[in-house]
Amino acid sequence: MNLFTDLRGVVVGALNQMTEAGELPAGLYFANVAVEPPRDAAHGDMATNAAMVLAKPAGMKPREIADRLAARLTDPRIASAEVAGPGFLNLRLSPSVWQGVVKAAVESGPEFGRSQMGAGTKVNIEFVSANPTGPMHVGHVRGAVFGDALARLLAFSGHDVTREYYINDGGAQVDVLARSAYERYREANGLEPEIREGLYPGDYLIPVGEALKAKYGESLLDRPEEDWLAEIRDFATKAMMEQIRGDLAALGVQMDVYSSEKALYGTGKIEAAIARLESMGLIYRGTLEPPKGKLPEDWEAREQLLFRSSAHGDDVDRPIQKSDGAWTYFAPDIAYHFDKIERGFDQLIDVFGADHGGYVKRMNAAVKALSNGRVPLDVKLIQLVKLYKNGEPFKMSKRAGTFVTLRDVVEEAGAEVTRFIMLTRKNDAALDFDFAKVLEQSKDNPVWYVQYASARVHSVLRRAAEAGIDVSDSALTAADLSQLAHPAELELARKVAEWPRLVEHAATAHEPHRIAFFLYDIASDLHSLWNRGNDDLSLRFVQEGAPATSQAKIALVRAVGVVISSGLAILGVTPAEEMR
Repeated sequence: MNLFTDLRGVVVGALNQMTEAGELPAGLYFANVAVEPPRDAAHGDMATNAAMVLAKPAGMKPREIADRLAARLTDPRIASAEVAGPGFLNLRLSPSVWQGVVKAAVESGPEFGRSQMGAGTKVNIEFVSANPTGPMHVGHVRGAVFGDALARLLAFSGHDVTREYYINDGGAQVDVLARSAYERYREANGLEPEIREGLYPGDYLIPVGEALKAKYGESLLDRPEEDWLAEIRDFATKAMMEQIRGDLAALGVQMDVYSSEKALYGTGKIEAAIARLESMGLIYRGTLEPPKGKLPEDWEAREQLLFRSSAHGDDVDRPIQKSDGAWTYFAPDIAYHFDKIERGFDQLIDVFGADHGGYVKRMNAAVKALSNGRVPLDVKLIQLVKLYKNGEPFKMSKRAGTFVTLRDVVEEAGAEVTRFIMLTRKNDAALDFDFAKVLEQSKDNPVWYVQYASARVHSVLRRAAEAGIDVSDSALTAADLSQLAHPAELELARKVAEWPRLVEHAATAHEPHRIAFFLYDIASDLHSLWNRGNDDLSLRFVQEGAPATSQAKIALVRAVGVVISSGLAILGVTPAEEMR
């Protein structure tokens, strides 16, 4: 049930009637007509921009359209339609509409707000994709939470979602990992490790060194690098990926697919993707202009194989093969995205750190070319997280050597608190994470505030049941909900009604943080109504000696609980039944 979509249908129906009656010219485009909450709640329950967006194409004054449209909005759900300003149309709805929303929410349960807007659409979300060279750090936490919550949101709105991790195991960093692991292997054999500059110094490689000793004994000691590099590289990469999978599991994230960059080399996949671009006339040999600003000392003009990415919106063309014949890092990325297109995805979403900003245009150009514009790519950049404890910067992890790990954060704050807090800012805004503040019990801590609302819902249901009131969903939906008549009660029902619309808007924008914001708002409204009951006994949810009235009020509370439970599930958080 999406009340806003239903009422938009009523408005569009009235506009069609106006067209048939000659009050509007034929052929007008109604796609931009919207019905949404007014900016000022005092103006009504809903507002439509129909007159404003149709005035120019219709060659009419907005107010003239609005007056005629208002006269045709005779749906019984609409109590009044008032023209305001130059032509906005504000709608006030009958209380029975909001009472009906409460019934629908309780009746639908977890399905309330679930949408089919994405039905038939296959979406691939690639996120985390950390180099397999060590444990995940705090920057990966935010990207992992965002990607997983986005996947849950899109699935809730009907999309067929695949979560994918791209293992960057084809570059020089995995050779550095192998050399670092070899030093820990020497250490396991009683020798002094040589953790020289450029190697990974973290203690997390000590168990890898011990595992290497268990497998190889002393057989690799004093052997030249070419004898052991490839084997230790594979061994260490697998060990790191096992650790990364464990890190993700600790955060409640489960990937559907793990893809390997290394698997693209020597299989013809890179060559096939480049050949596809070449067949479109987008590959050529040329020399790039020097970079703007101060030139790097090692820069020199040289002919390279280039992708004409500027033909698809990029600022400049991009090299895909070096002058020595080796592929640039961009070439396997092109092949990997071509593989996702070939697997039949209708939308691609990449979740990357803020330092990948320069990657966006070139990758969009490649996907647009490779899919002939059929498959959109949305690259979501994740800004940094700054960690604090009691206002002071949180110190680095000794185990990792150079950074705070995902495990550090989860062990300190808990996985679910971490997930919620990571979604309290838009992905492209920086986020401060203070361990003391995210665990405090106050309105300023959004996760506690929302969970407190969830616990209050369960508390009401328990107390009512103890008083002998039937609080089963069937009893609540059969209750006389016309008794929900107080403005404060109807206001809370209005907030419940916004949930299906919010889900679709958040899914369309790929912005799961909107769910966290909405949960805070509806929790605040529930707490407000609860507190008003302290002064006005008629607003208390359980009415002494009046089970029928109690059931109507409890139905409203249950409807709020349905929304909070579904919203927290999208964030990957379990709703609290009581506060401890």
